[in-house]
Amino acid sequence: MDQSDDLYQSCPQKDPDCPVLDELQRLQKEVKRLEGLTQTDPLTGLFNFRHLLVALEGEIERARRTGLPTSLIMIDLDHFKKINDTYGHESGNYVLKEVARIFIENIRRIDIPCRYGGEEFAIILPGTHLPQAALTAERLRFALEKTEFRLKNKTVKVTASFGVETYDGLEDLTAETFIERSDVYLLEAKAKGRNRVCVAESKEDVKSEGVTLDEKKMLFSNAPQGES
Repeated sequence: MDQSDDLYQSCPQKDPDCPVLDELQRLQKEVKRLEGLTQTDPLTGLFNFRHLLVALEGEIERARRTGLPTSLIMIDLDHFKKINDTYGHESGNYVLKEVARIFIENIRRIDIPCRYGGEEFAIILPGTHLPQAALTAERLRFALEKTEFRLKNKTVKVTASFGVETYDGLEDLTAETFIERSDVYLLEAKAKGRNRVCVAESKEDVKSEGVTLDEKKMLFSNAPQGES
């Protein structure tokens, strides 16, 4: 029996004015707050690395059971150290928070955005095939590229490199291995000049200013319908 159970037992039944109820509600709120802290990055508000691993294991298991794929986007901000060195860490933190906001605004509610660490991010896309995941990554890349950041009275552009991998549920895989596979294409994107998306299937980078409908048809004419 925990502290909240003790408090509940101390309160007479059907007594809405019992002061112990207030304390019980306070404790319950505090428990929820602490649970949130274990899952959330305090700077960006995104999920943290710990939650990424747990959520990714869950989606891997879901893919095994349902046959629906899960995709993972790994993201690294380009030359971010230069921002910290030039404008200071406070400006760097501001950029990280704004980047997180941009990502959240350009993904679905079911997607799981995480801060991997430092200037790296990861986004889990449940039930998403590789072509749609690549388009999502390109949408994020373009949204970031066109954003202007105001740092110490100067306009600064920030870009990022993206690596995309998809798991189809047909093999044994851990969250760590899934991340490593996605990271291969992230490194490829950086090696090719940064500010681009590299995907697992063709190992060709995706670069299409915002991705128009015509471009979608040309790039992914065989993509399943009805997915974002």
